[in-house]
Amino acid sequence: MKSYITISEILKRRHFESAEVIAGAAGLNRNVKWVHVVEVINIKKLLNGHELILTTGLGWKENQTLFISFLNQLIESHASGLCIEVSSHTSIIPQEIIDVANIHQFPIILFHQEVAFVQITQDIHSVLINQQYQMITDLENYSQRLNKQLLEINHQEEILLFFQTFLDVQVVALFDEEIVFIPEVPANERRLVLDKIKTDEHSPIHSIARQPVQISGNQFAELVIISTNRELSEFDLLILDRTTTALAQHLLRVLYVEEKRRMEEVEWMTDWLDGHHSSVNIREYLADVEPGLKLNGGVVCTCKLHFTDQSSTLDGTYFILLIRSIFEQQGFYVFSSKIRNQIIFILGNKRTVKTWKTRLSEAFTRFEKLDYSQKLKVSFISFGVGKYVTKLSDIHISYKTAKETLLLQDTLTQEGKSYFYEDLHLYRIMSLINKHTDLQEIVMEYLQPVIAYDQKYNGKLVETLKMYLACNGSKQETAKKLFVVRQTMYHRIEKLETLLGSDFMSSEKRLAIEFMLLAYDYLNTTEDLVQVSVKEI
Repeated sequence: MKSYITISEILKRRHFESAEVIAGAAGLNRNVKWVHVVEVINIKKLLNGHELILTTGLGWKENQTLFISFLNQLIESHASGLCIEVSSHTSIIPQEIIDVANIHQFPIILFHQEVAFVQITQDIHSVLINQQYQMITDLENYSQRLNKQLLEINHQEEILLFFQTFLDVQVVALFDEEIVFIPEVPANERRLVLDKIKTDEHSPIHSIARQPVQISGNQFAELVIISTNRELSEFDLLILDRTTTALAQHLLRVLYVEEKRRMEEVEWMTDWLDGHHSSVNIREYLADVEPGLKLNGGVVCTCKLHFTDQSSTLDGTYFILLIRSIFEQQGFYVFSSKIRNQIIFILGNKRTVKTWKTRLSEAFTRFEKLDYSQKLKVSFISFGVGKYVTKLSDIHISYKTAKETLLLQDTLTQEGKSYFYEDLHLYRIMSLINKHTDLQEIVMEYLQPVIAYDQKYNGKLVETLKMYLACNGSKQETAKKLFVVRQTMYHRIEKLETLLGSDFMSSEKRLAIEFMLLAYDYLNTTEDLVQVSVKEI
């Protein structure tokens, strides 16, 4: 099951019976993929790595400087080892050469008797070529057995176990929410293994290999193999590639089956969202989905993905899987559905009603911290959470208010931003008024003189009016927050009294003006505000 032969295996062959390892004994497990006979000094550009070099030393002829240069080139080119025939060209190996080889674990082997290099190359090359044929056979055999396993397995761990048994290495599968070790590693050693994977030190002996498990361009896991007693070979990497492909196919099948089941529920979910199911029907449905499931009411969350590429189409599989796991961790049972360009989540509450909003807020906070823009190819995501209902048969009420909340997201000022319907307060009233009457006309009835004044004189009366009302009519506090002197503040208040009337701070009129200021910002964000005509003040 390998396309290489190690130096320690080569030393057991008949042409090496009288050979002596004089340096680099710690590197005898190095892989050899080819054998070269070399008598030139400038060798670096001629090597690809993993070659065993045979030489008589003719190139350096007892010149230690040339010898060291030759050795360093072999080490830098990741050659596997050096075999030297002791002759008139090379009779003594300097201690400095031995020291360098030991430091780099680079084997140096001496032939004290004359050997036929051609016989050595023929012998080792025949072994390597036969192993190449055997590797192809073994690889095909592994692929066939793995494909057969795919038809029978129920869990990805069975693939990992089959993979580990075949290669006899440590296997680590890094999933988003789980790390699987095959074979299992004691708890105190797991961190050491993970640190080793993270650092993945680059050394001539490659003991770690990794490959992502990707589905539709998204990485769902990473498969890592670690060898402690040998260098990983091309065969190991090919087997790793076949296994990651099989693992991706298995995960895709699981996702497909799960998503197909969910898609079959879309029609039922749509009727639920439209209010066509009774409490009895809903209880029967939940009993089929998960026996013993008890929900304390629920709420609907609508989502809209804003793509960075306008030509993108909505494929919410990854998003649904991601947001589902976050919601579930906060104590919600999640039902999902896609309707046109929106993704709808019905969140059944499994915990106490008092904490539903806090838990859902924590879920949004966690999602916002994730770097989802690259994986989803979206610039941002809008959410709208409807009214909480204690009866699941009233979920259509939550859905209706969730859609309204989602529509309002683009019109909210920064101060009024919220995903929750119950936080929108006056924005819901403004939206309703705007649908049935001319909201701008009402706003201008109260604020037109102030707005016109600001447009004509580039003033800041609207800003002053907002802050003055927010400070409950305190001139001193308003001046401080606007960073103006008190005299300027008095002048602006006098102008506001002239334009709005001296009674603009009376309770009813003040309430109306505060509402109109909020409506004014609302119209600005929706771009429904028409430029007012400036009159002589």
